[in-house]
Amino acid sequence: METLFIGRNIIFLPQVNSTNSYAIEMLKNVNLAEGTVVHAAEQTEGRGQRGSLWKTENTSNLTASLVLKPTFLDLKNQHYLYQISALACYDALAEIIDNSQFDIKIKWPNDIIVNKQKIAGILIENNVSQAQLSWTVIGVGINVNQTIFDEQFNATSLKALLNRDIKVERVLALFCKHFEKHYLLLKSGRLDQIRANYLKHFFRLNNWMDFEINGEIKTMFVQGMSDDGLLWLTDSNQRAHYFDVKQVKWLY
Repeated sequence: METLFIGRNIIFLPQVNSTNSYAIEMLKNVNLAEGTVVHAAEQTEGRGQRGSLWKTENTSNLTASLVLKPTFLDLKNQHYLYQISALACYDALAEIIDNSQFDIKIKWPNDIIVNKQKIAGILIENNVSQAQLSWTVIGVGINVNQTIFDEQFNATSLKALLNRDIKVERVLALFCKHFEKHYLLLKSGRLDQIRANYLKHFFRLNNWMDFEINGEIKTMFVQGMSDDGLLWLTDSNQRAHYFDVKQVKWLY
């Protein structure tokens, strides 16, 4: 592992219900070193955003969780953890597939899509003690060698794109390398740089887009992201609207 601390300690599990749940249970009983990764070959009850399940084919994909101790980070800035996680996924994928041939984008807040199909997702769970982040578990799922997906998920994988197998361990190593790079920027307070990098790869930025909002389909202009990490949209009257992840659904 070409890192200082991210991924230097890996706990490998042949099978687990959820790598995030496993890491959180360990943190309750063990002082895990920052940068510890829980990596499972098979995850039976992986979790995604909105309480959904992250379904994955056994041994074919990357399912892992990263333990952090971001006590330096103000609670108001915790959404930057989503940004650096998405950037780490983006950079790892861009080393494997040619982004001049494939359109790799970050779909707010933390899905990675290639040619408008989902290839990776992130779930972050924080523990707050005395108004301070004490630990964070970042769960990442990347579709690597799976080629058959339920149509409702509109998903793809590295193998589906490249027509060859990719070693899951290589994808994990690349993610850890790039995550450490962005995490060190976060530690040094380079918030503007992180935000600019995130917006550079922002799906449908400065474009009109259909969304489902409160059960209605609305066409909105994608302005980007607010200072507190909300999705920033404007309507046809140029009125600004801000949404959390549970309030809006992308239609594309």
